[in-house]
Amino acid sequence: MKQRKLGSTGLLVSQFALGCMTFGNEVNEAESNTIIDTFIEAGGTFFDTADCYHGGQSEYILGRALKNRRDDFVIATKSGLRVGDGPNDIGASAKHIIRSVERSLGRLGTDYIDLHQIHCWDPETPVEETIAAMENLWRQGKVRYFGVSNQAGWQIASTYFTALLRNAPAIASVQAQYSLVEREVEREVIPVCQSLGLGLLPWGPLGGGFLSGKYHPASEPPAGSRLAGSLPWMEEHWERRATPQGWAVLEAVREVAAASGGTAAQVALAWLARQPAVSSPIIGASCLAHAKDNLGACALDLSDEHLTLLDRAGAITPQYPQRFVDVAMHSRTDFVPERDAWIGLR
Repeated sequence: MKQRKLGSTGLLVSQFALGCMTFGNEVNEAESNTIIDTFIEAGGTFFDTADCYHGGQSEYILGRALKNRRDDFVIATKSGLRVGDGPNDIGASAKHIIRSVERSLGRLGTDYIDLHQIHCWDPETPVEETIAAMENLWRQGKVRYFGVSNQAGWQIASTYFTALLRNAPAIASVQAQYSLVEREVEREVIPVCQSLGLGLLPWGPLGGGFLSGKYHPASEPPAGSRLAGSLPWMEEHWERRATPQGWAVLEAVREVAAASGGTAAQVALAWLARQPAVSSPIIGASCLAHAKDNLGACALDLSDEHLTLLDRAGAITPQYPQRFVDVAMHSRTDFVPERDAWIGLR
């Protein structure tokens, strides 16, 4: 597995990160250890977890698995989602972040976290307070790098420039949902990552398993599958995936898989790893077989023709103001008076 820089930092991470959300629930500790070792044997060095995953069990399992070799790897975790019943057991306040990091350190069995990420935007906490807490943890040596997750473009920029104005450590990365069937980040998140030099860490790279190839238009999701058990409020819900465009994307994925010799999952992951600003897609696994299949994407080299086919199948429709910009600014290099005379009248 290749190594890549995390955004514009000097930190090297493997081209895929192992997501540990299933550890301690869908996957027991013994199988989790096997998946971790398989990932490491393939050259993986980057792990992603969170304080809220199954009451902290994911962090416990990862910490025990990496004991005595911790410095060889990059551990990312997150805080901000609810972890208890108290009013301060959620959010990006200084109280919650600092306490969360200290507890994560204990569960992971380490004295530092490589990358700590704010799990989502907190509209109730001033970003200045969040940045101050992050800086405090950095100065104590408890956290090396900081990132954000599940934020809009303006929120990412607000966090970035608030840190800059305070002379605090800059954020290094953005974790966001991104796949061939969920490309909304291409509107603002990817452009802001490119502009500010932030590494994008896509979660849900297979659309909740939809891009694994096991789903078909004429049938309901198989019993026991992630999409079968999803609820309407979840991002990875069956109704969000089983759309005309979703099926068109899946058909394109199957076509490329047949032509390239890869599996559907490998094609979807290989495409994602080639997208702008992406540092490391986060691949999860509910069993060892899925982990091995996903890791096969490391060796899959898609042709330009196949990349274009996939791009077009799941392309998003431009919205305002980008739609206006696309029409108005093309005339800078391709001005046709009878077509473009209206530009400037708005």
